[in-house]
Amino acid sequence: HRSLIIKQSSVNISTATSLDSVRKAWHEGKVSNYEYLLHLNHAAGRSFNDVTQYPVFPWVLKDFTSRRLDLNDPKVFRDLSKPIGALETNRLRTFRKRMREMPAEMSHGKPFLYGTHYSAPGYVLYFLVRKAPEYMLRLQSGHFDVPDRLFHSMHHAWQSVLTSNTDVKELIPEFYNVDTKGDFALNTKNLDLGVRQDGSEVDDLILPKWARTARQFVTKMREALECKHVSDNIHKWIDLIFGYKQTGDEAV
Repeated sequence: HRSLIIKQSSVNISTATSLDSVRKAWHEGKVSNYEYLLHLNHAAGRSFNDVTQYPVFPWVLKDFTSRRLDLNDPKVFRDLSKPIGALETNRLRTFRKRMREMPAEMSHGKPFLYGTHYSAPGYVLYFLVRKAPEYMLRLQSGHFDVPDRLFHSMHHAWQSVLTSNTDVKELIPEFYNVDTKGDFALNTKNLDLGVRQDGSEVDDLILPKWARTARQFVTKMREALECKHVSDNIHKWIDLIFGYKQTGDEAV
């Protein structure tokens, strides 16, 4: 069952290829954004074999409610120059206030802005609960998480990372992998994931209105990842996650 998580389509980049040569090929348009991000994750020690260091990919869209997705409209995209926790002004103000007032016994002399991380095992299992339920069952002592905390809707997930003080997670490669046809979004195992407090059953992931099927959803997500707007700005997110903006004032 381990292969449920780690099985991924091959990428046309040799593991022996130097990062500099891959970066050069990416700049020349010979390597896609998807392939380049996979290579960066690999170079950073992230692997599909390890949920504690699972590959991390960005939220690139912020429009999960429109009936039509216009990738020529800059307003549908997330600001890639900022970490998830800094996207919403009021929440960022709360984070900064908490950091200024943080007791020394909590910060150990190093006050922090965010109390959680953009990537963690629980987040991977949250996204893959339908595809690899056995991992969450092990984490939760044989039970799924309560229905209201399960991955239920793309719109709700985006609103959570935008406004919750405890949720700053990024995405995983499955959201952009067209070869797997969005299988992680489908409850093909007919799992009993429960009923939310609003009375809705947790079944297949509720997709944005601009996607009729899981396959169309990941296809459009991939188109967004590879479009000109994201290609012109993805380096800013790369600096935040893999580069010089990981810590310090630049990280805010």
